[in-house]
Amino acid sequence: MKTIDYVNTWSFLDEYRGKEFQGSWPNVKEMFHISVLRYPDNHCLRAFSPKEERFTYREAEERIKAVAAALMESGVKKGDKIGVSGKNSPEWAIAYFGIIYAGAIVVPLDYLLKDAEMEHLMAFGGVSRLFIDAERIDSIDKDGTLGITKYSLEPGSSYPFVLDMDGHYAEPERAEGSDIAAILFTSGTTGTPKGVMLTHDNLVSDNYLAQSNMRIYPTDVFYAILPIHHAYTMLAVLYEAMGVGAEVVFGKKLVVSQILRELKEGQVTMFLAVPMLFNKMIAALMNGVRKKGIAVYGLIRALMGLSGLLKKIFGINVGKRMFGFLLRKLSLESNRICICGGGPLPASTFKMFNELGIDFVQGYGLTETSPITHLNPVEAYRETSVGKKIKECEVRIVDPDSDGNGTIYIKGPMVMKGYYNNPEATAEVLSDDGWLNTGDVGHEDGDGYLYLTGRAKNVIVTEGGKNVFPEEIEDHFQLYDEIDQVCIIGYELDKSMKSEGIRLIAYPADSLRKSLNGDAAAIEKRINEIVSEVNKELQSYKKITKVTIADEPLPMTSTKKVKRFEVKAKFDKV
Repeated sequence: MKTIDYVNTWSFLDEYRGKEFQGSWPNVKEMFHISVLRYPDNHCLRAFSPKEERFTYREAEERIKAVAAALMESGVKKGDKIGVSGKNSPEWAIAYFGIIYAGAIVVPLDYLLKDAEMEHLMAFGGVSRLFIDAERIDSIDKDGTLGITKYSLEPGSSYPFVLDMDGHYAEPERAEGSDIAAILFTSGTTGTPKGVMLTHDNLVSDNYLAQSNMRIYPTDVFYAILPIHHAYTMLAVLYEAMGVGAEVVFGKKLVVSQILRELKEGQVTMFLAVPMLFNKMIAALMNGVRKKGIAVYGLIRALMGLSGLLKKIFGINVGKRMFGFLLRKLSLESNRICICGGGPLPASTFKMFNELGIDFVQGYGLTETSPITHLNPVEAYRETSVGKKIKECEVRIVDPDSDGNGTIYIKGPMVMKGYYNNPEATAEVLSDDGWLNTGDVGHEDGDGYLYLTGRAKNVIVTEGGKNVFPEEIEDHFQLYDEIDQVCIIGYELDKSMKSEGIRLIAYPADSLRKSLNGDAAAIEKRINEIVSEVNKELQSYKKITKVTIADEPLPMTSTKKVKRFEVKAKFDKV
């Protein structure tokens, strides 16, 4: 198997060092401005819904500076924290960079959060202003308790619309590389949240260093269909495009028919998504081929096998010419690279896309690593690996077992500064010398490719690539005294797809058993009624889909915490 090691594709920065920025890396504002200087007339931001919008780099920066000017004239200063939340749109991106251009810290917030959850995060994070879609702008901080100043990402509200904001732009105090650029909340909508503090150097270095494993061009068109507040889309789509002068097409709905239409209309070359979407696309395509009959299906699969062999061993890609008629059904005829992240991907899906002629690769990382640490080079991909480590990323496998699998630790310029206002949580995962405990288990081969064999300690990764923290769901059961103990664990939905569902293990309270005379069926019915009530309070990807009633108390620690791993080990067999 050959390996690939690109030269520094970011060497063009040398031309601007000492003029537009100082030091190793530009800050986020300087990164964007350099792309404006290089490609002022390149298309930058585009959307088709509800109406078509398109901005060149010059036009985008004009709007970004106008937003920044309005913010600064209203009193925003360096270090202020400003939130942005809404559906993917050019306005979202303009607000995001407008905050950065004003010298403030941007706090992207999940638009699916309930009002109270979003308000909790804003209060914890000290967010003083918020850009948000018009449909929710009135309901957030409705009583004015937080004193949030609000701006609309959509026209038609009584609040300032981001594209109408204006003022005289004056350069703010320069952000140093070690200054915080963004705070991303990964969990903790109740209790103490975990806000990942990412510096300018974290984000900009990760953006460019990731290109040591993948070439990106100013002619590329990225598709932003996954929520842009998430580190994966924010960095791997928005930053990667803005860093090289490429274009971003924004999609608002995770509906396959609309995705296929926008992929085609936008002539997308870089398509990043999660396993669930890629699995659905390849399954629908192959089901269509099966309907042509067993002979046609057999021939297509044989040709795909040949195509994959030529591509992997000899580097000859005949798939696009051979299977263009199939790629058109997926609107991928103009596609250059597909990247899967956010969760485990079956090797079969990885393999079939490559056989069809698509350069399809996986990546790995965490919000705490900005997030990219590993990426499969398209010329030397390994189907069972989540990728090869990027430049300046160090990996250490701690306490490996006999197979070499241990806890994965990562060090490099992409590793976060820490968790906001949470030194205890920071100390748990980040050492004084900069090593981050990912909580994931795996091994690394001699060429720097990483292979995952286990999950982070508690996190459940759903089919859609969402991280679900069990404690957040378990908290909803605290008011139900009919249940004595609860434990949320993941369970295998489909072995071939490597996807997980959410399972509740519940031990009923003695009071419930007595009130129902120990009737097992009645107890199960009542527990399921409670689960239905809780599910109504949860976001769709957090809903419980399997319930098990325990016959005996769950094992607990001396501090009265359920021993999750023991529970999982026991009930995975049931």
